[in-house]
Amino acid sequence: MIVDPVFYAAAVPATILVGMSKGGFTGLSVLAQPILALAMSPIQAAAILLPVLIVQDVVSLYAYWRRWSVAELRRTLPAAVVGIVIGYLLAASVSDQAVALGIGLLSIAEAARHAVSKRRKRPAGEAGPGSAALWSAVAGFVSMIANAGGPPMMIYLLRRPRLAPEQFAATTAAFFSVVNWVKVPFFLALGQITGANLATSAVLLPVAIIATFAGVQLVRRVPADRFFGIIYLILAAVGLKLVFDGLPAF
Repeated sequence: MIVDPVFYAAAVPATILVGMSKGGFTGLSVLAQPILALAMSPIQAAAILLPVLIVQDVVSLYAYWRRWSVAELRRTLPAAVVGIVIGYLLAASVSDQAVALGIGLLSIAEAARHAVSKRRKRPAGEAGPGSAALWSAVAGFVSMIANAGGPPMMIYLLRRPRLAPEQFAATTAAFFSVVNWVKVPFFLALGQITGANLATSAVLLPVAIIATFAGVQLVRRVPADRFFGIIYLILAAVGLKLVFDGLPAF
């Protein structure tokens, strides 16, 4: 188990961000791994975060039980599994920075599209059912490669007929709950899950659970219009962060 206080100075804020994301403010978790990477390698950071994510998934599912959109999950989960498998097969040859740059640019473009449509008071357009396979496969792929599956799923769901805030949060929670469990054997195959990392994950669990419940309570208190405004701001901010991370690759 890691005992370095410098690590926990980075790990606790990162865990809080993940908890808020799991509570309903999807996308904030993308910021967690770069914070952890300040104190350790990105690979070890991903390995420590995965068990934390799984426990937070349980908390989110409990809080939003049966409030998710079954139709959206049926549309998205099969392709997400395919994306995870492709991510595993290409893990050694795909640049994390290039992936981050691509997803960042897409996220910024989607937030800008929404802002322009809102300013002109025109409908921004909706993603048809066929878009589910594309965006969910990208989400699974990026989640396996760089733990950044949130933005692609946000882009898809935000373009669908608008869900209520709790249903939006519940659907993303259920989606990533399945995705994270599917990733476990692949992380094991990559040798990233060890006893020491699991012990470190366990130390972070109390913070993770409290932060997740806090996120759930905030979602329930924020009006729907303001909630989705916040989600688009998060999408734009995360997109900028991913672009910043990806630019060194070029």
